Formats: sequence, C-alpha cells, structure tokens
Amino acid sequence: MRLHRLLAPKTVAHAHCDLPCGVYDPAQARIEAESLKAIAEKYAANSDPEFRARALIIKEQRSELVKHHLWVLWTDYFKAPHFEKYPQLHQLFNEATKLAGAAGTKGSVDVGKAEELLAKIAEIDKIFWETKQA
Repeated sequence: MRLHRLLAPKTVAHAHCDLPCGVYDPAQARIEAESLKAIAEKYAANSDPEFRARALIIKEQRSELVKHHLWVLWTDYFKAPHFEKYPQLHQLFNEATKLAGAAGTKGSVDVGKAEELLAKIAEIDKIFWETKQA
C-alpha cells in the first residue's frame, strides 16, 4: 500500500484529446479525397488497361486513407460537447465515410462521388475550425 501511494501521480491532467490538438486536421482527408477525384478523372481519360488497373489499386488505397483520417477525427478529436453543439456531426461523418467506402469512391470511379466526398469533408472542416476557435 505504501508503494502505491509513493508511485501515485501527484498531479492529474485532463485533456479533451489524446495529443495536443495541432495533430488533428481534416486537411489529411481532403488531400486524399482530392487525389480520388483526380484518379477518377484520369481513369476516364485513359483506356490503357494497365494504367486503369494501377489507378484502381491506388484509388482503393486512398479511399481507405480518407476513411482512416475521418475516423481519427470522429473518434479521437471530436468529443461530447462538440456533438451537442453540432448535432449533425455524427450523420456527417457517417455519410462521409460511406462516400469513401464501397458505395462511394472505393467502389467506383465516379467523379461525382469524389465531389460529394469533398463537399462532406468541407462541412467537417468548417465545424472543426469552429471548434478550434472556442
């Protein structure tokens, strides 16, 4: 028991995120989503089967990265007070990650899906920066 008291922390710190907030930024998801749009455009403009095969592989990888970056924001950065202030936030993340998934950019080469994804990320980005001002 004495050792437990000796090793117990003297000060307890509380933070709303795992690391200083500077490590979170929707820009990571946006950059990957922009590459998805570019890949879809290049895919449509090129009929070479080898090029198209490589484009599909890269597109699927980038789609996974978009989902990863969005999930990190959703689960690590945003907390209960954010979801209370922005009740649409859960739905927004759900829609964005689905747009990066099999029903969206991962499963198609539709430029429109990439544009929809970019629009959702822009909405998340706007809320994110509003929370940083608070």
